Amino acid sequence: MSLALALYRTITGALEPLAPAILQARVRRGKEDAERLGERLGRPSRARPEGPLCWLHGASVGETLSILPLVEALHAARPELALLVTSGTVTSAELLAKRLPRGVIHQFLPIDAPRASARFLAHWRPDLAVFVESELWPNLLLGLRRWGARTALVSARLSDASLKGWGRAPAAAKAVLGGFDLVMAQDAATAAGLVRLGARDDGRLNLKLIGAPLAADPVALARLRTALGDRPVLLAASTHPGEDELVLEVFAFLKDRPERPLLVLAPRHPVRGEALQALARAQGFRTARQSAGETVAPPEDVFPTEVYVADALGELGLWFRLARAALIGGSLVPGIGGHNPLEAARLDCPILTGPHVDSWRSVYQALEAAGGARRVGGGPTLAGALAEALTDPAELTAQAARAKAFASGQAGAVEGARDRLLALLPSGRT
Repeated sequence: MSLALALYRTITGALEPLAPAILQARVRRGKEDAERLGERLGRPSRARPEGPLCWLHGASVGETLSILPLVEALHAARPELALLVTSGTVTSAELLAKRLPRGVIHQFLPIDAPRASARFLAHWRPDLAVFVESELWPNLLLGLRRWGARTALVSARLSDASLKGWGRAPAAAKAVLGGFDLVMAQDAATAAGLVRLGARDDGRLNLKLIGAPLAADPVALARLRTALGDRPVLLAASTHPGEDELVLEVFAFLKDRPERPLLVLAPRHPVRGEALQALARAQGFRTARQSAGETVAPPEDVFPTEVYVADALGELGLWFRLARAALIGGSLVPGIGGHNPLEAARLDCPILTGPHVDSWRSVYQALEAAGGARRVGGGPTLAGALAEALTDPAELTAQAARAKAFASGQAGAVEGARDRLLALLPSGRT
């Protein structure tokens, strides 16, 4: 073990007794599930099934949603294979509870401390562990290899800062990254950086380009279509603090247009819904909120709804089907990196994005090259794009068609990744 890894293990071991108190503090902030804290300490709440087990991990909502097509492909190809999916956030756990195939187990990822990771591995004994994007937890990874498990890093994406950071500890980087049995990076730049750090290069895979259209409740969709009639919907999807304020500022100049548009705010974290409604009301908008059971009042009503806060999980499939255009959040303010635009593309919804999309850089570059997304800056350009969606939607409709064609062309990649992962399992059967 390198000096850096030995030091990391010593420090995480020394801090491990503080973990319960830290996790309890996170519970009070809504960041942890109080009933499942044991899982975060490596004490699983489910029994291990018999036979080979494949463990797949994605950090939060974006990564876990991107992994779903791979989970479904593995489940269909090897129904007898036990599948464990872990994630690290409450929101991702709630979404996975709705969308994982029957029989697939979800657990929270344990903290990367020596005793917690050892308890987790001793219980689950995975034959294959698959990590998505940039999830590199040294105690877990080195423990897996001591157990003799195969490991894969797929859809790998490390920022320039992360690659430089690992480069300052080359022996540790070689021990962690050089031990993967399969490495598939999102793009050539990431692959080259990983190879410099001692990893292998097994080709490209970007799970963010793969996936089925988001589902929508047909009854709710029909009810909303009836309520809206010809009224256009402008959607701000997966928004973060700082973005809602800008969108509302822009919408103030559009709400009284003859089309009487409805603005839908769908926050990335639904817990913000009540605060968003209060923010919109304070600015003079007539609002309704989904989690409060409130419905959209139609334009002919005495007090029609102007801003609707869609603060329920798993509802974006509904609103992408209804929206004249969607601003994909996480992109108007720095430090987040954007969110998945292909969820909108698969449902023919025109895509608008802000300038800050580092986490989805390659996807947006490909979309923009195909003419399938429009980048906006601050208020004036956002206002112009939304106004165009109201008065002359033809170009945005053509843009949406190009985006959908791009998204549809990525579907075959998951089968190749599935077969390469299955070949790492004990039987090697595909």
